[in-house]
Amino acid sequence: MILDLLVTKTDDGYSTDVPSVKGCESWAHDEEEAISKTLELVRYYLQSPDLKIKIDLARKEKPVTVYKLIFDKT
Repeated sequence: MILDLLVTKTDDGYSTDVPSVKGCESWAHDEEEAISKTLELVRYYLQSPDLKIKIDLARKEKPVTVYKLIFDKT
């Protein structure tokens, strides 16, 4: 399965959103922390705490960076 992760640079940090998972959004002062928090939420919503997720940069469209979350539920 592949999901989009949107990371938006704001005045005071970074907000993240996985549009296809309702309520899966986060905020932090730095981009890596925001992404890490969002990955925890994805695992929680999909009820797979050991889910391995690969993150690939798809494109940058200031102020939004789009990543692809690639994972296998096996």
